[in-house]
Amino acid sequence: MNRTFVVGDIHGALRALQQLISRINPVADDKFILLGDYVDGWPESAQVIEFLLELQKQYSCVFIKGNHDLDCELWLEDKQPKASWLERKGLATLQSYQQLSPEIKASHFRFLSQLPLFHIDEQERLFLHAGFTNNNGPLHERPQENLTLDRSLWELALTMDKRVASNPGLYPKRLKLFKQVFIGHTPTLIQNSEYPMWACNVCNMDTGAGYFGKLSAMEVNSGEVIQSDPVPDLYPGLKGRM
Repeated sequence: MNRTFVVGDIHGALRALQQLISRINPVADDKFILLGDYVDGWPESAQVIEFLLELQKQYSCVFIKGNHDLDCELWLEDKQPKASWLERKGLATLQSYQQLSPEIKASHFRFLSQLPLFHIDEQERLFLHAGFTNNNGPLHERPQENLTLDRSLWELALTMDKRVASNPGLYPKRLKLFKQVFIGHTPTLIQNSEYPMWACNVCNMDTGAGYFGKLSAMEVNSGEVIQSDPVPDLYPGLKGRM
């Protein structure tokens, strides 16, 4: 069976991404699904996007849009950056573009503007950045931007995880729409875990690479987890989204 790797939030940590891909040691038939938030935090956001543009030339890739990517997209479109974005480490992203040409910036805008907000594979597994609230699924979510921001899906999965184990009739309707749901956005560090976490049929892949955690990938068919080193070790003397 061909391998499919889902990758959590990167947040400008190019060195972690490079290390992770090296440890995966991909072959030609491998597929990558990245869950968004490629920018903001560590100092190489623009370089992460350049890396992704090259990655998709070699392998089948699905890149999901995250909330930080949306903010960066709006800035690259020559709109005034939101103060809230700058406060969330958007400044590090701006600095990563300082030496880059208008042509590269334009190519990054095109890349970000074309990213989907979710992906459903042939096995009815859903991949998105954050979550959804609509009981009919992400296609019916309004506004669609909520797919990059929602935390209620993960909170619901955490709350119901032990309950549904003893009473399957309590399984939330939202979660029954898909075989599995892969998300990022909410670091597992909040639950004191440095690994991807399962709750019900939801897998949270954000292991805090934007802060002091590792960047994680999972092969979705086998469940094998591959991780980078803790990202601060790869950027000594620098801070991420602290």
